[in-house]
Amino acid sequence: MASGFFAILDDIAFLMDDVALATKVATRKTAGILGDDLAVNAEKATGFLSNREIPVLWAITKGSFLNKLIIVPLALLLNVFLPAAIKFILILGGLYLAYEGVEKIVEYFFHPKKEAHIVEVVEQTEDVAAHLDNEKVKVKSAVTTDFILSLEIVIIALGSVAEQTMAIQIMTVSAVALLATVGVYGIVALIVRMDDAGYRLIKKSDGKGFFSQLGHLLVKGLPVIIKILAVVGTIALILVSGGIFVHNIAYFHHLFPNIPSIVKEFGIGLVVGLVVLLLFTGLKKLYSLVKN
Repeated sequence: MASGFFAILDDIAFLMDDVALATKVATRKTAGILGDDLAVNAEKATGFLSNREIPVLWAITKGSFLNKLIIVPLALLLNVFLPAAIKFILILGGLYLAYEGVEKIVEYFFHPKKEAHIVEVVEQTEDVAAHLDNEKVKVKSAVTTDFILSLEIVIIALGSVAEQTMAIQIMTVSAVALLATVGVYGIVALIVRMDDAGYRLIKKSDGKGFFSQLGHLLVKGLPVIIKILAVVGTIALILVSGGIFVHNIAYFHHLFPNIPSIVKEFGIGLVVGLVVLLLFTGLKKLYSLVKN
C-alpha cells in the first residue's frame, strides 16, 4: 500500500518536472508577446487620477483573469475539436488590434486636443459621474485588448506543447496564462505608483540626500515613461496584429520575402488597420445618414 502511494508521488513529481520544463519553453516562446502585452496594458492603465489608479488597475486585472478563465478551456477545446477556428479567431482579433493602433495614430495627428479637452472639462466641473464613465470606457477597452493578446499568448503556449499529453498541455497553458496576468499587471502596478513612491521618499528624507534625489527621479520619470509607453504600446498593437496576419494568412506570409519580418509585420498591420478604420468610419457615417 505504501509502495503504491510513493509510486503515485513519483508520477506526480515526474509530471511536475515535465510541466516546469514545458512552461519554461512556452514562456520563452511567448516572451515577445508578453513584452507587447506589458507595453500596451501599462499605457492603458495610466492617465487616471492618483487615487483611482489602483482601483482601475484592479478592475483591469480582474477582467484579465476572467479572460484567461474563458480563453484557456476554449483554446484547449478548439484545439481538439475545431483547430481551424483558432486561426479565424486570431485574425478577427488582429483586425481589432490593428484598428485600435491606427486609431491612436490618427487621433494623435488629427485630433490632438480631444482627449485633453475631456480631461479638462471633467476636472473643471468636478463631474465625478463623467470621470467614472470615462474610466469604464478605458477599462472596457483595456480588457478587450487584453483578451486578444491573451488569446495569442495561450495559442503560442499551446503550440509549444502540442506534442505533449493533454494533462501537460492543460497545466502548462494554465501556468503561462497565470504568469502572464500576475507578471504583467504586477509590473504595471509598480510603474503607475512610481510617483507616489517618489513623493514618500522625498518626504521621509526631508528633501535631502540620496533618497530625496531618487524620489525626484521617480516623480519626474513617470511622465516620461508614460509617454514612452504610449508610443511603444501603439507600435506593439500594430506589430502584434501584423504578426497575426503574417503567420496566419498565406498571402501575407509570402509577401515581400526580402523585407525584414518586423518591418513587414508593422507595415501590414498599419495598412490593414487603416483599411479597417476607414471602413468603420464610413459605416458609422452611413448609419448616421440612414438614421437621420
